[in-house]
Amino acid sequence: MKLEFDAEIWYWKGPAPFYFVNLPEQDGADLRELAKEVSYGWGMIPVHARLGDTAWETSLFPREGRYALPLKAEVREAEGVGDGDSAHFEVTVAVRSGRWV
Repeated sequence: MKLEFDAEIWYWKGPAPFYFVNLPEQDGADLRELAKEVSYGWGMIPVHARLGDTAWETSLFPREGRYALPLKAEVREAEGVGDGDSAHFEVTVAVRSGRWV
């Protein structure tokens, strides 16, 4: 499953501060169904993500009926984005064994 979308970056202050983008609501149901096959716990979904020229592996976090994509500092720095910026993202779901779904 491959998704492409534009989203605004937001900052979470929590105990371990991090930056995220929310995936579109309309993809939530499909992702929840797919999570049954690929999640490794707590509904986390392993993905390959891309922002501009930067690609990385991470996991989608279930959040309030949607999913959030975490953005590593090295990704934000490489692409020159931060809190409140909008950007175009590509996300491809993969199972833990490395096979594409």
